[in-house]
Amino acid sequence: MAGAMLGNSGLARQLQASALGSPLDGETVDVDDPPAVEQKDKDSRPEFDPTRLDLTPAFKLTRFADLKGRGCRVPPALVESVLGGLSDENTRPSGEGEVGKVGVGMDCTITPIRLGGLSMVSTTDMFYPVLEDPYMMGRIACSSILSDLYAMGVQDVDNMLMYLGVSTKMTEKERDKVIPLIIDGFKDTAKEAGTKISGGQTVLNPWLMVGGVATSICKPEEYIIPDSAVVGDVLVLTKPLGTGVALNCYQWIGSERWSRIKLIIGEEEAKKAYNRALDTMARTNRSSAILMHKYNAHGATDITGLGLLGHAMALAKNQQNDVSFVIHNLPVIAKMAAVAKACGNMFSLLQGQASETSGGLLICLPREQAAAYCKDIERMEGYQSWIIGIVEKGSRTARIIDKPRVIEVPSKEKEDELW
Repeated sequence: MAGAMLGNSGLARQLQASALGSPLDGETVDVDDPPAVEQKDKDSRPEFDPTRLDLTPAFKLTRFADLKGRGCRVPPALVESVLGGLSDENTRPSGEGEVGKVGVGMDCTITPIRLGGLSMVSTTDMFYPVLEDPYMMGRIACSSILSDLYAMGVQDVDNMLMYLGVSTKMTEKERDKVIPLIIDGFKDTAKEAGTKISGGQTVLNPWLMVGGVATSICKPEEYIIPDSAVVGDVLVLTKPLGTGVALNCYQWIGSERWSRIKLIIGEEEAKKAYNRALDTMARTNRSSAILMHKYNAHGATDITGLGLLGHAMALAKNQQNDVSFVIHNLPVIAKMAAVAKACGNMFSLLQGQASETSGGLLICLPREQAAAYCKDIERMEGYQSWIIGIVEKGSRTARIIDKPRVIEVPSKEKEDELW
């Protein structure tokens, strides 16, 4: 059934014809390459307005799923207990043929293939809608899937598949207008990353879901096993935290929940934080992956649904050496730390537990290389990275100090500039 993708027109008819998502006429439907998307076009995209699609002003994409953020995540301990028996993939061949492992909680599987010296690095992920703009939802989902490979230092992705769960609660008009935009966003990000979608699967489902698979065939030197941190390394983060807080803050405007934070943040500030979150979530981590090789990274993970601390703990647990991670600094989208604090335990942002979507890479780097890495990222992308912690001797755990330094991003507001 893999390989079936629904076309962009007459979607409702095709869903019926495909027997709820099976391949149309038993054949694969090709996904055409989208036109190149220039940076200025993305930056000037107008705010999503459902009335432009002839939908009601009250249309909300997030209405088609009941969970988001941490509520979507199965606890890591439960995942490990249920799936631990599946985690026998080969990752680091030695001279004697023995291998290391990438644990269940890490980002990719690495499987040696029959062709000598090559391995297949692959990942899969699935998302419920976290924002109202279908096109941006597609972009962000693709960017997040790719980040799993980039966290392994993979620079070139050979193939992607796309998964779509089309909500049965959608009307025909909503399906025909919204689903093509999600597909376009996903394809545009894949195109910019130098890869393409060769197929996928589309089904009907009570909740809207979008996800996929990313795969790369690599030589050993083309990926970095995330298990080699040593005492004295530092931790670098390549995107600010607070995306989940920014999304919620924007969605609360005009609602009862807005009254909890309106003395802390104004509507225009909430909209700017939201646009910053969109910008950072849609940006891929490819440059970060490229520079991991240049600056001799010892391992990395991407920051998503488990929050900074959850992913740091998973990365620490995967290390060969007796090390632990200590985080001192928290780069956060401006105003979001104050908003999170006003909301009590809802987000736990400063405790590192706030769910992120398509976040940055958390990278273990040699201390003497880290500053140059951050400067190189800014030179290539125009965005900051931060040294946020250290690697010390320990028992493969991670923690955030009691009073971490919050770094507002950006540190100063600039008129008519997002960052």
